[in-house]
Amino acid sequence: MPAPINMFKRALKGDKPLFGCWLSLADAGAAEIVGSTGFDWVLIDGEHAPNDIRSIRAQLSALQNSASPALVRVPIGETWVIKQVLDVGAQTIMVPMVESADQARDLVRACTYPPTGTRGVGAAAARATRFGAIGDYVTTADDQICLLVQVESRAGIAALDEILAVDGIDGVFIGPADLSTDMGFKGNVDAPEVQDTIRDALQRIAAAGKAPGIMSLGDKTPAYLDAGATFLAVGIDVVLLVRGARDMVAKWQDAD
Repeated sequence: MPAPINMFKRALKGDKPLFGCWLSLADAGAAEIVGSTGFDWVLIDGEHAPNDIRSIRAQLSALQNSASPALVRVPIGETWVIKQVLDVGAQTIMVPMVESADQARDLVRACTYPPTGTRGVGAAAARATRFGAIGDYVTTADDQICLLVQVESRAGIAALDEILAVDGIDGVFIGPADLSTDMGFKGNVDAPEVQDTIRDALQRIAAAGKAPGIMSLGDKTPAYLDAGATFLAVGIDVVLLVRGARDMVAKWQDAD
């Protein structure tokens, strides 16, 4: 039996934009709820959310029967971190703060088995193989791994063309908050210089045949789509929860 088909990787090759939601509550129940709502994808955030390998595993399990494919953002692009996340069943990995082609090539190797890569072979006891039930996992897994790198700094933008030339990178995700801060516009992703840089980056990513992605919680989504973005994070579970709660509080306080 081969490794499962990566439905998100397959969908990236389609002609429709994919709208996703960030999972930052680090809770399997919350992940299952969001996974039932119809997003094209959801992302378990290991960088800024209070996740560890056990909570990531629990959320992947909770999302196993969801129609929304689960992505995982690792906290840092270290080989050992990527190895653990792949072994607990992630097939799509997002890595923050990628700033060079050499770094991108190291990440590709971390996601693939030898002789081309450096991923450790411990699949027999891993959730990724359904604990040994997927007998052909090691020989077929590489083709189903989807690697997304985040470009979110001036250095990353400067190296973008070299990063895009690396085989094995499926998509590049722009991080507006970090990028705007690094450009000297703290808290101001709407600065014209920032938006010009973002649109240019999205167009370059698309022209290189990679999938362009971006975080887009506001009114910039149509502009990002016009620039070529194909997968967009349009919600965060924490933000959705707190907005709903605050709206309810305001409704009943105003009714007094």
